[in-house]
Amino acid sequence: MKQDKNHWENIYRTKQPGEVSWTQEFPQTSLNFIHDFKLPKTARIIDVGGGDSRLVDFLVDLGYTDITVLDISAKALERAGARLGNRADKVKWIEQDIREYKPDNLFDLWHDRATFHFLTAKEEISKYISIVKACVKVNGYIIIGTFSIQGPEKCSGLPVQRYSEHLLTEEFSGEFEKISCFTEDHITPFETKQNFIFCSFRRREV
Repeated sequence: MKQDKNHWENIYRTKQPGEVSWTQEFPQTSLNFIHDFKLPKTARIIDVGGGDSRLVDFLVDLGYTDITVLDISAKALERAGARLGNRADKVKWIEQDIREYKPDNLFDLWHDRATFHFLTAKEEISKYISIVKACVKVNGYIIIGTFSIQGPEKCSGLPVQRYSEHLLTEEFSGEFEKISCFTEDHITPFETKQNFIFCSFRRREV
């Protein structure tokens, strides 16, 4: 796990947003999901692997008051905080490997775009899902975005686990009910295409 942290710290030390494939100037898909959920502005939201993603900027500007961004890279969080300036005080920043995360509260929304697919071992995937179950309230939501079966086999030099709608739904079956799934092409800053699948789920009543 330390090796993984070193990898991501190096990425964020040596590359600017325009030099990494996952950068989005406007996270339209994630914002569409959040809009459809009709969450109150006081909803507890966590962006897992948020790094220096711009989703947090939009959530703050939309008036959400309980936002957490978790990332393995201190440098990524530092860059996001610097970009937000004074608004960074409105966000809780957590530097941690998601596989080691122990939540101290429950969330209304768990958002993960492009972190889950870096977990390729069965035990890592199971651990992640158990953490989601421990973190998300009953009737809370999760948004998972990963590379689809047609997506890349690697990202930032690391292998990824690609998913179909069936596979992603199966991983979160049981305590979570699927709301919707779809694929879309993400256009990278260097104008290549990466096919993603996004699925949203609701935590079932106990």
